[in-house]
Formats: sequence, C-alpha cells, structure tokens
Amino acid sequence: MDDTQAVVVGAGTAGLATAAALRRAGVAAVVLDQADAIGASWRSRYDRLKLNSSRWTSKLPKAPYAEGTPLYPARDAVVDYLERHAADNELDVRLATRVERIEAEDGGWLVRTSSGDFRTRQLVIATGFEHTPSIPGWPGRGDFKGRLLHAAEYRNAQPFRDQDVLVVGPGCSGMEIAYDLAEGGARNVRIAVRTTPNIVLRDPRFPADLPPQALVKLPPRVGDALMKLVRRRMIGDLSEHGLPWPEEGVFSRLRREGKAPAIVDKEVVEAIRQRRIGIVAGLESLDETGVTLADGTRLEPDAVIAATGYSRGLEPLLGHLGVLDERGIPRRHAAEAAAPGLRFIGYLPRPGQIREMGRQAERAARAIARELGTASGGRAAA
Repeated sequence: MDDTQAVVVGAGTAGLATAAALRRAGVAAVVLDQADAIGASWRSRYDRLKLNSSRWTSKLPKAPYAEGTPLYPARDAVVDYLERHAADNELDVRLATRVERIEAEDGGWLVRTSSGDFRTRQLVIATGFEHTPSIPGWPGRGDFKGRLLHAAEYRNAQPFRDQDVLVVGPGCSGMEIAYDLAEGGARNVRIAVRTTPNIVLRDPRFPADLPPQALVKLPPRVGDALMKLVRRRMIGDLSEHGLPWPEEGVFSRLRREGKAPAIVDKEVVEAIRQRRIGIVAGLESLDETGVTLADGTRLEPDAVIAATGYSRGLEPLLGHLGVLDERGIPRRHAAEAAAPGLRFIGYLPRPGQIREMGRQAERAARAIARELGTASGGRAAA
C-alpha cells in the first residue's frame, strides 16, 4: 500500500492542472488514471474536433500553448499540450490504474485500485464532467438492425459514405458530426431535436468566448437578452429550417441544467440553411428497420448516432459517501471540501472551461496546502 500526501484521480485537463498546482504549493501528489495515456478522453474524440473556447481562455496556469497554435486548438494540439504540461511539471502519473472504490479511513482516504491500494490525507477527484457516454433507453433500442453508436465512438465520415444517418442531439458534438457527415459523403443527414438549442458562432478572428465569461457573472436574464441580440445579428431566425428561437436563454439553461450552448462554425449553420443537414423532431423509439419521431414521422436510417451527452460516472466510486446530488454531480466544488480532505475539480460548467479548471485547481491546492501545513503552501496562500 502506498502512502502519499495527495492523490488525484484523473489524468485529463482538471487532474493535471490540480497536480501541477499542488506541486507548486509544495504538496506531493500521485495522479491515477485507468487509461494508457494522458488526456485519453481527448484522444478518443472525433477527428475534426477543436475547442469551443480560444487558446486565450483554454490554457492552464503558467502553461502557454506552443507558438503557432491556432486560435481554436484542434484535438491533437490539446493532447500535445497536456503531455507537455505533465512533463514540464514532472508530475507523478500512474497510468493503467483503475480506481475501483474510495473509502474514508482514519481521518484520511483509502483509494482501492487495480494496481493496489493508496492511502492519503487529501483526495481530489477530477475524472471529467463528460466521463461516461450515455444513450437513452429508447423503446426498441435493442431491436434496431442498423448501426447505433454514441458520438464518443464516432471518428470520421468514412464508414458512413452514401448512407442515411440520423444524429440525435443538437449540441456542439451533434451539429459538428452532422456537418462532418454532410461534407464526408453521407447520402442524407438529419439531426433529431427535442429541445431547441442556443447557438453561438465560433468567430475565426476573435475569441467569441470572451464576452460570455463576463456575462456569466450577471443575472441570467441579462446575459440571455444580450446573447439573443448577438444571435439575432450573427445567425438570424432559423425557424423555417426547424430551429425556432429557444424558449430558454444561454445562461438560464447553463444555470439550471449545466448545459452549454451549441458553439459551431458558420459553415454548420449554412449547411442547415441549405438543407444539407435536415432538422427533425426528437427520437421516440426504434424498431428493426427504423425510428419513430416525436411528431409521428417514421424514418429508416442506416445509422443512428446518439450525441446525447455523458454522465459523470462517479456513483460506483463514491456514491456511498453522500457527496453527490441526485444527478450524480458533486454537491461542492474546487476549494470547498465535499468531505474533510475530499475535493472535486472540473464539474462546474463555465465558459472557458479549461481556464476555469485551472483556477479551481489553484484554489484547491492552496486550501490543501494550508490543511497539510506545507511551507510553500503557506506562501502560495498569502
């Protein structure tokens, strides 16, 4: 059994940021991850993925992007960035180590893993807000003879050339995958929409995520009204294309559900206007050869791609500790301990999420250093 001052679970953005902040605060930390490589969730996403936020607001403390990185870094640039961050900070990352259960023990924590147990006074969970792919339990789901997959399994359009594809979900991933399919030779592409999304354009010249980071501090109704004006000017009315004005604004929905708007390139919106991407009603059920939509329409797609989001996947690890709410989301975040010596980083959705994770990590590291009484932690907290 290993004893260490701090254990961080998760070698993604939040976990690496936390471990680096702890090291600067004079706290020795071990990072555990079940994957075989750092930043595994980024590596597994679709090929054309790029950040919704700019590199200006997507960097961790004391960690600039490499010279020449585009304004909106692509998937592989983010992977390189995380690898370099871990190396530059000489982080102790233990890969291929699956955390199986966490128990409170003698004023600290016992972390049971596939590679043995770890005992620590301070534990940080940073496995990611989008951890476990989630597909709804649609009636008939098991009967469908076509291809049914989650967006997390999608890489590129090649396997879907000349096929009829239904993408379920109008978020960032759903819209971008639909566009990738339309560009990549799919015969017919539709997006099934149950709740009309808020849409924000990713401006190629200016970091479009800067204004929302200021607006999120205002009352939601104020931010909603301003973002509606921006959408009216930059996108206009898409009602005739199946996307009427959403009933709930950007910040109200973010506050209520933790759901960000669909942030997409202008080309995606144009493809919807040109009807290269069709908009249909939400998916209700499946059968052997097709699907039925909420308005009664029946379609027979060759493939259904569920861009239906993720769960946090935390219940098996620590659902028994009373630190999660009914949705499986931590009740307390960052520097605020969920239980003595237990903190969560990266579960509070905000514009500029990566920079926000870095800030959460810094605050948590200072709090941990104070609790452990490390000398450099005292200086960092001053």
